[in-house]
Amino acid sequence: MQCLFCKVDNDKVINSRTSVDGLSIKRRRECLSCGRRYTTYERIEENPLRVVKKDGTREPFDRKKILSGLLKACEKRPVSTDTLENIVNEIEREIYNKFDREVTTSFVGSLVMQKLRVLDMVAYVRFASVYREFKDISEFIDELKPLMTGVKKKKNDGGSNSRNISLQH
Repeated sequence: MQCLFCKVDNDKVINSRTSVDGLSIKRRRECLSCGRRYTTYERIEENPLRVVKKDGTREPFDRKKILSGLLKACEKRPVSTDTLENIVNEIEREIYNKFDREVTTSFVGSLVMQKLRVLDMVAYVRFASVYREFKDISEFIDELKPLMTGVKKKKNDGGSNSRNISLQH
């Protein structure tokens, strides 16, 4: 493996761990030339899955794009990178279980939204605003209404100090 820092192909594996799902191996490596450490992941190469975009074009499935979207949605939120990696693993596993050759971006996006809705409501709304391409504020409010109803019910169950949250349209 070529070192990320000095580009020399001379390293040793310090530690290897199987991922929680058992589908990949995380290896901690040390460059014998510069002494710096870095992490690599080893996974089974599966049939190449293609993603069908909204405009009909196709491109190879790339789990990094899902992670990138999750990182943007969860920016400055109390969500660890490990949690996001686990979500990407779950999404990837579900996609490979259901599809052999092609999956639509709408299916991938809906999986991401399901996971974010449970994980963090702010991240969910951030992702939804980009993914759903709201054309105006009323579409955005329509997306928020069911979420706010859930918050209102939870707060009202909390006792006399609860506040009612409502959206006016």
